[in-house]
Amino acid sequence: MATTELIELAIETSKKAYVPYSHFPVAAVLVTKDGSTYTGVNIENASYSLTNCGERTAIFKAVSEGQREFSELIVYGQTEKPISPCGACRQVMAEFFEHDLKVTLVAKDRSTVEMTVGELLPYSFTDLN
Repeated sequence: MATTELIELAIETSKKAYVPYSHFPVAAVLVTKDGSTYTGVNIENASYSLTNCGERTAIFKAVSEGQREFSELIVYGQTEKPISPCGACRQVMAEFFEHDLKVTLVAKDRSTVEMTVGELLPYSFTDLN
């Protein structure tokens, strides 16, 4: 799938977010090296610390299905500028992705910024080992 198609999939997926408190849907599309895609949305909880982000939802779905080799991640949010993953999501990315994995951040107007996992979290906890 082309990146533009993945962006459209992320936008469509964001409609499934469970966001009764923030009203701020976020979606992610994770592509494996074999071409499979896993989607994720943020799922809120009245106790905010129990909320799960879209990025982690997609990653955990893929990992729980036995996937360990990834090629690309798309993250979409209804933001003016391309959305920025939270620190917890960045650390989970560092755990499961190569540092040079492409991450495309997408704003509500479909503008993008492409980064790598290493650029998002240059001194990850995994680098300390």
